[in-house]
Amino acid sequence: MAHGVVQVTNPNSSRWRRRTGEYESLAAAVEAAGDGDILSVSPGTYRENLVLDRAVTLRCADGAGTVRIAPASGVALTVRAAATVQDLLVEGQDISAAALLVEACAPELTGVRINTRSAVGLEVRDGARPTVRGLVVDNPGGLGISVLDAAGGLFEECEVVAAGQSGIAVRGAATPRLERCRVHHAAGSGLSVTGEGSVLEAVSCEVYEIRGTGAQVSARASAHFTDCQVHRTTGDGVCLDTDGVLAMSDCDIHDIPENAVDLRARSVLTLTRCQIRRFGRNGLSVWDPGTRADANQCEIHDSTGDYPAVWVSDGAVAILDACRVHDVPDALFVLDRGSRADVVDTDFTQIRNTAVSVSDGANVQLDDCRIREAATGAWFRDHGSGGTLAQVTVDDTATGVIVTKGADPALERCTVTNAAESGIYVSAEGRGTFTAVRVTGSRGYGFHIIDGCRSTLTRCRTERCARGGYEFAEPGPVTEDCTSDRAATAADPVPVPSGPAAAVQQAPATQSYGLLGGVPEQRPAAPEGSGIVERAARDSDEVLGDLDALVGLDSVKREVRTLIDLIAVGRRRQEAGLKAPSLRRHLVFTGSPGTGKTTVARLYGEILASLGVLERGHLIEVARVDLVGEHIGSTAIRTQEAFERARGGVLFIDEAYALAPEDSGRDFGREAIDTLVKLMEDHRDAVVVIVAGYTAEMERFLASNPGVASRFSRTITFGDYTAEELLRIVESQVLDQEYRLADDAGEALLKYFTAIPKGPGFGNGRAARQTFEAMVERHAGRLAQVAEPTHEELQLLYPEDLPELP
Repeated sequence: MAHGVVQVTNPNSSRWRRRTGEYESLAAAVEAAGDGDILSVSPGTYRENLVLDRAVTLRCADGAGTVRIAPASGVALTVRAAATVQDLLVEGQDISAAALLVEACAPELTGVRINTRSAVGLEVRDGARPTVRGLVVDNPGGLGISVLDAAGGLFEECEVVAAGQSGIAVRGAATPRLERCRVHHAAGSGLSVTGEGSVLEAVSCEVYEIRGTGAQVSARASAHFTDCQVHRTTGDGVCLDTDGVLAMSDCDIHDIPENAVDLRARSVLTLTRCQIRRFGRNGLSVWDPGTRADANQCEIHDSTGDYPAVWVSDGAVAILDACRVHDVPDALFVLDRGSRADVVDTDFTQIRNTAVSVSDGANVQLDDCRIREAATGAWFRDHGSGGTLAQVTVDDTATGVIVTKGADPALERCTVTNAAESGIYVSAEGRGTFTAVRVTGSRGYGFHIIDGCRSTLTRCRTERCARGGYEFAEPGPVTEDCTSDRAATAADPVPVPSGPAAAVQQAPATQSYGLLGGVPEQRPAAPEGSGIVERAARDSDEVLGDLDALVGLDSVKREVRTLIDLIAVGRRRQEAGLKAPSLRRHLVFTGSPGTGKTTVARLYGEILASLGVLERGHLIEVARVDLVGEHIGSTAIRTQEAFERARGGVLFIDEAYALAPEDSGRDFGREAIDTLVKLMEDHRDAVVVIVAGYTAEMERFLASNPGVASRFSRTITFGDYTAEELLRIVESQVLDQEYRLADDAGEALLKYFTAIPKGPGFGNGRAARQTFEAMVERHAGRLAQVAEPTHEELQLLYPEDLPELP
């Protein structure tokens, strides 16, 4: 529509000034006006390049949106004075210029709408300090609002509804303040702050539907966001780079498909009472030396991806104070030498994998923190990785704390409760110093330390650990003043001695320590670099004698003997120049816990070594936790390392079905299976692999990979012990520990084992040993009340010493 007229009114009552005038163009009206005049513009479209260089008021005569300034090219409206502009519609078409330009002045812009395809919707520069209220910018061709060259100003309740580049860009030492503004549907960053001296302050603002990063602070710029929301971006939510500094208070970052917050290159972030939720990669990602993130009273939760909630790497530092991290795949990963995380009074809950992971020489400090409902509480993975956990509680995890491959953390006054497997698990030359650590209610061992690891335990305590308090498979740990409420026995059946002398001389296949024998006495740590403990090879008949001495397992013994006979005769046929039968020596052991699978595997390795089939015959026992990593490629490396440690002996994979869970999805356990199948084929004569677990679950495992079943020659089933066999195990324990059963105690034990519930989790031999330990505890409770018990009283166990049926 054609434009109308512009009425200029001078509110000044001085008689020498005319009060009103009407002009055909905006330019003419401005030229005629003086400071303080009001330019009331009739409805219409004014195709002029208007310059306001006087402190006038420009407004629409008939209300908002009725006046359009729409030149064919150039800047539509330039403001160079302390003018007031109200309710105009500004339309620019020049892709090389701004639609509305404010230079070196402090005007007021109210209710202005910019519809344009210009380079910039609104540009503020040259030290200008406008007050802008209710501005709406729609510029799908370029920047929404640009503030530069030491400019600033206040922007209240403004909105960028579309931008072909960044929604709001701040650079060149500009310092604007945004209050209750909205930026959405931008193709670049929602907010971009760059350059030394550039500072953006945003209060109660919202950035969303951004085809890129929500907010970016870089190149020595800084920003302060208070009560802001960033959500629904296609890139990172907030990104800091190259010495950028950002403080965020009471902000909410959510529904981000990439990193919610990403910091790099010496940038510094402070988060206070912020929420980070529903993110696809890391909730907080911190990279590079000199980069630091400090989060206080923040909550990070509900990840939608498969990445750690907090990622610290390449020498960066993260500090979490009074935070909550929950409902994520992994909570905190710290990687690389020089990287550090300091965590105080923080909760990690409902973590699908690992709560705290430390690797590649990184370091963590956790003080007064709580880890609950995680697969692994804390995992120190490799050489140089460590730190301190002080007064940390770990509850309801599969494994409380894992230390592997030379890692060396310190745990002080920590508590691990209700672990489904071990409370503390140390393997592959891991170390660790454990002081006043208490493990309670573990369904595995309290402390399970294998592979000659040189850990130090001082004043540690285990209570109600199902498989035992302390299990040290090889010499190495150093202990002092450690206690347990029960014997920490392994799941191996105890051989039945042929007489009293044999009972005294019979040594268990692995060392176990606990109430009956005490935790191991203090001894020096093994020399640096020591590996598997070498032992003198035994004759096959001697090892077979140990096999025969095991309680029960008749069908297992027959299967093993048949296999041994085939191998032995095959070797003789080879020596005679005849073809030997092609045998696969890898085995599947199925059956319930506590039925002797580990013991038979160890003896099987010794027998093969005595026959010259294996070089050493040692046993390396691993589980899923030793083989499966968190990242693509790491599982293959872990599996290869375990296989290499077993070279010349037996690799025993307990609960192997855990490598192929029913709802595997992207689970890396299948990578371990694939790697294992290939290694078994490539090195078929170097290592014997035995996989073990529950019968039904092992059938699923064998079906998980076409090559798995073909690699194993046979399946050996370990049946549950009968009541009579359980009684024999207890009788062996009684003899070995210099106790005696009263005349009617044997019959009472038989009735007890007949009545005890034998569900899927029944412990078999372990249940027998736990029964004996309970009897010893009750016996001790009785005799503690006797002033001077006789020698016989110190030995005899009575039916009343039996525990209550579970």
